Amino acid sequence: MVASLDGIVAKKDNTVSWLDGYADVYERGVTEESARAQQALNPIDCFVLGSRTYEHALELGWPYGETPTIVLTSRRLPCTKSSVAFYAGDLPKLVHEALAPRYGNVWLCGGAMLCQNFLKLDLVDEIRLMVAPILLGDGLRLFGDLFTEQRWNLTNVTAYKNGFVELSYRLPARELSS
Repeated sequence: MVASLDGIVAKKDNTVSWLDGYADVYERGVTEESARAQQALNPIDCFVLGSRTYEHALELGWPYGETPTIVLTSRRLPCTKSSVAFYAGDLPKLVHEALAPRYGNVWLCGGAMLCQNFLKLDLVDEIRLMVAPILLGDGLRLFGDLFTEQRWNLTNVTAYKNGFVELSYRLPARELSS
């Protein structure tokens, strides 16, 4: 997920144009290409998207390749990829019965509501948050106010030349639900 410094993922009108137009401003940062090469060591086995993220990805050009992708929606959406399936049921059932037995590395890609729902149901064991160097002031907040206190362990920090910072956190094993 990408958020502003103040934790906003989209403006009130649901736009994310604030993500565009960043130049290299941090000399000690890494390039996106070197970060992608590092991520290739731990490939993503399956993506889970919200419906708006899916529609946005179709508009911009499909970035998920042929990796299996589950789109959570109750709407009827166009399917142009054989690797895409749609799901509108119980999230714990999806994770425990369909995803966990088949995939080792499942990534949620999408909006705040998708992330909040998975977090609220204790279905997340790692958070990778890309923080953009901007304060937006108002809009859709990533975590909202739905949660009780949770402590996470920092596992990695990557600073990029464009001023973005990626923070990786893992939930301590004792807090993971079965």
